[in-house]
Amino acid sequence: QGIAQDYSKAVEWYTKAADQGDSDARFNIGLIYLNGYKDYSKAHDWFMKSAMLGDAAAQFNLGVMYDKGLGVTQDYAKALEWYTRAALQGDADAQFNLALLYENGKGIEPNIVKAVEWYTMSANNGDADAMFNLALIYEKGKGVSSNTTKAFELLANAAEQGNVSSQITLALMYFKGQGVEQDFAKAYELYAKAAEQGNAVALYNLGIMYKDGCGVKQDYVKAAWYFATASEDGLSDAQFNLGYFYEYGLGVAQDSSKAVELYTKAAEQGYADAQYKLGYCYEHGRGTPVDLGLAYKWYSRAAVQ
Repeated sequence: QGIAQDYSKAVEWYTKAADQGDSDARFNIGLIYLNGYKDYSKAHDWFMKSAMLGDAAAQFNLGVMYDKGLGVTQDYAKALEWYTRAALQGDADAQFNLALLYENGKGIEPNIVKAVEWYTMSANNGDADAMFNLALIYEKGKGVSSNTTKAFELLANAAEQGNVSSQITLALMYFKGQGVEQDFAKAYELYAKAAEQGNAVALYNLGIMYKDGCGVKQDYVKAAWYFATASEDGLSDAQFNLGYFYEYGLGVAQDSSKAVELYTKAAEQGYADAQYKLGYCYEHGRGTPVDLGLAYKWYSRAAVQ
């Protein structure tokens, strides 16, 4: 801080400490090569030097490198080994990644009991992603007794930490009244928190709430804004709804050609309602010249769904 970033100078000084056996210095050199120089081979070598001295963060990063094949041949068994070493020292990220390997059977036979064990340790150490995954396991009763109360508690804790997946899942529960009393205000609050982090699904659902007047005053202009923002992320639901708004002039100036453009984007992603609307537009020349061939094409695609 206060000076220009200089990786070479930092490596020079860290190396002096590393030569004296400082594991933190070795780890920091590894980070510079990993995130600064993007030299994964050297990053691996320095993490290994630190990991062999018992540094949990270095062990975790070695696990990630073997997990993703960064600078080394992808090897889930070795990833499992290094995650385990770090996890046993209480590293929450390593515990979470280890649970993923056990749940998905990478580097080892699938073992949901072990996955739950490591997810629980990670969650107890404050990892919100572990809380979310554990909540899904308890909600589905996957390898454990189904416990919706426990699932809700984990989701609430993760959502409070800003975990987007948990915020959206809880919002949907409140919106539909699934497992909780229906509460549009609470759903809106949670969707808004996720939307602040740029989540397209949350933005789309806020658009739906304004479109239908669920828990808020119906406002097509706001709905259109949320649909447009979510559409920028390629969300087909949002593209279709925004197209509908343009076709009928809801919250935006009526523009049939813009509607066709948006229907096309959603239709190309396999959205059946958009495919049908696109067929209709081509059949009747709405926002585009009549083209019965294209009308047939899009009607057919909608029909098979």
